Amino acid sequence: MKNKIIGRENELAILEEFLLSNKAEFLALYGRRRVGKTFLIRSYFSEKEDVIFFNSTGMKDGRRAEQLANFLEEVGDTFIYKGARLEVGKNWRDVFRVLTDNIRAAAPKKKIVLFFDEFPWMATSNSRLLENLDYFWNQHWSKDNRVKLIICGSLASWIIEKIVNNKGGLHNRLTRNLFLEPFKLSQTKSFLKNLSVNLPNKQILELYMVMGGVPFYLNKIMGKKLSSTQIIEDLAFKQNGFLLHEFDNLFSALFSTSEIFIEIIKEISKHRYGIGQEELFKKLGSVMQGGSGIEKLTALIDTSFIMNFRPLYHKKRGIYYRVIDQYSLFYFYWILPVKESLLKKSLTRGYWDKVKLKSTWSAWAGLEFESICYEHLPQITHALALSPTAIPSTWRYTPNKDSEEQGAQIDLLFDRDDDSITLCEIKYTEKPFVITKDYANKLKQKMDIFRKVTRTDKQLFIAMISASGIKKNPYADELISGVVTLDDLFKNIL
Repeated sequence: MKNKIIGRENELAILEEFLLSNKAEFLALYGRRRVGKTFLIRSYFSEKEDVIFFNSTGMKDGRRAEQLANFLEEVGDTFIYKGARLEVGKNWRDVFRVLTDNIRAAAPKKKIVLFFDEFPWMATSNSRLLENLDYFWNQHWSKDNRVKLIICGSLASWIIEKIVNNKGGLHNRLTRNLFLEPFKLSQTKSFLKNLSVNLPNKQILELYMVMGGVPFYLNKIMGKKLSSTQIIEDLAFKQNGFLLHEFDNLFSALFSTSEIFIEIIKEISKHRYGIGQEELFKKLGSVMQGGSGIEKLTALIDTSFIMNFRPLYHKKRGIYYRVIDQYSLFYFYWILPVKESLLKKSLTRGYWDKVKLKSTWSAWAGLEFESICYEHLPQITHALALSPTAIPSTWRYTPNKDSEEQGAQIDLLFDRDDDSITLCEIKYTEKPFVITKDYANKLKQKMDIFRKVTRTDKQLFIAMISASGIKKNPYADELISGVVTLDDLFKNIL
């Protein structure tokens, strides 16, 4: 189906409640570019018989006169004028007045959904768009129970600052806000199945390592009766491959100073277990000076490219940052180093197939699998029968250079309410992982180091998160309290 919405059950429930309420509603919708915000709203509202659906979209780098003309044209196409040309408004007050007059003249029994898409692009310099939105919402639209206003944009930090956390006339005017995230593995599988792409979980995971759960990227797979390896080659390692050119387009559409944001995310991507704020500021120097550094990091968090966290039991306290956008990680590691060759057509056919035979790919895939596990913590918690209140984190201990102590890395841990901690080992292997005598001794040593350094007296358990499971043997029976497999990560846990 052309407008079939896949994998958005929670969001659809919110939109239904939003539409059916007996009061005026004001919703802010934001999320990463290409995540499907526009598709969700248009598909849900545009064909409902009892709804007048108004949709105007901001024009990137458009002048104010163009934004006003486009908006007014949509008013004519949607309401009683039905395509008649309206006199161009000189400002947003004029245009919102025309919209308000049309709302009043609309059929009294119909709900009126106002969808202002890419709203930050409409807010050109000195446009006074926000001030007029404030006035018309408070003075007119909020008093009409039929009106359902949706403000949307990919500049998530702008939406959060100017709409969600507005300190002026729009303060506390929002009735709802909705952050649209990329798909998880289960949603990705359903989405691909709807595109008639039926691949085993392992190959879907490989695609997820490359493009994450971004619907716009996954749509590029439609109609390709290929393996995951062939699909990746086709999209990323051909001269006209979509993923080859997408990165620069993505950042230039989001940020006016895209080069600076790319520099920041590139540096963070080098530290797969996260980099502390203090260290990051030192490495990037003038790029992060003043309050603008925090603002840039916040913008990258709001657009789902990075996350911030405070590691538990960590020697160095403070905020850390880690890249969580799979496509960005893939681009920096695999596409960027060969981009010039790709543009010159100098890579041989079957390049990605050959790369997958190398140890560098195995090491990278292991790190990517770890990253994907962090995105599927509810699935892991469920598989290990842990309480949802268990606090997830990572842990690393690096002794001083002159010390004879051993270091240790905990891929993932859960600090539990029952006076216990589950330490998780994450492994990405083709076959069930084998716990040998040597590996069992390493696990015991790791537990000892963790207990000594953190000085915890909590009960410690070890769990394995292994794509292919583990092989049963006496060492596994002795040490492992639970196992999470790839199939567990594909479960739809709400």
